[in-house]
Amino acid sequence: MLIKLALLLIMAAVMLLLAGCGGERPPESAPPEEPAEAQEAPSAPEPEPEPEPAAKAEPEPAPPEEPAGPPRVRMETDKGTLVLELYPDRAPETVANFLQYVEDGFYDGTIFHRVIPNFMIQGGGFVPGMQEKSTRPPIKNESGSMANTKYTIAMARTANPHSASAQFFINHQTNQFLDKEHARDGWGYCVFGKVVDGTDVIEAIAEVTTGSKMGHQDVPLTPVVIKSARRAG
Repeated sequence: MLIKLALLLIMAAVMLLLAGCGGERPPESAPPEEPAEAQEAPSAPEPEPEPEPAAKAEPEPAPPEEPAGPPRVRMETDKGTLVLELYPDRAPETVANFLQYVEDGFYDGTIFHRVIPNFMIQGGGFVPGMQEKSTRPPIKNESGSMANTKYTIAMARTANPHSASAQFFINHQTNQFLDKEHARDGWGYCVFGKVVDGTDVIEAIAEVTTGSKMGHQDVPLTPVVIKSARRAG
C-alpha cells in the first residue's frame, strides 16, 4: 500500500515539473524573402534611326539632240536663188570637196557655161569670157548611190571617171544613162545632192539663148553668173 502511494506521488511530481517547463513554441522563422529586384526606371525608348536622306533623283538625261539635217548651200545667181541639199552619207568625198570650194569662195563670180534644155545646166569652172579657173586635184568617182533624176546635182568630169574637181551640173530631166549601172564606162556621174528650193531658177536658166563662144558650145550668150555660194546649214 505504501509502495503504490509512493509511485503515485512520484508520477504527480513529474507531471508538475513538465507543466512548469512547458509553454507555446516560438513560431518558426519565416524564410528570408528574396530581396526585391531594384526597380529600374523604364528605359527611354531607343531613338529611331533617322531616315536616310532620300537619294537625289538622277536628272533625266537630256533627250538626244536631233541629228543635224543634211548640209545646204545657198547659191545666189543673177537669175535668182538656189538652195542645194547635199548628202555626205551617199558621197562623202564628193560633198566634202564641193563644200571646200564653197568655203573658199571659189564659185563666187563663176558662170553656168553650158546650158542644154531638157538635159542639164553646167557651171562652176569658168568666169565670164570663158576663162577657166584653177582647181584642186581631182577626186575619186563615188557614183552609184543616187540616180541622176531631175533637179539633182552631180559632178562633171572628162572621159576619165576619176577626173571631177570643181565643175558640177544640175539635171534638167531624169538622165538615166548617166547612172553607174547604165553608163558605157561602168562609172557614170556622181550625184551628191539636189535642188530643194529654186527649181524655177533652173527653169529660167534653161530658157536662155545659147551659142558658140571661145570654142565651147551651148554657152549662154548673156552670162548667167553665180554671184555667191555659201553654207546655209
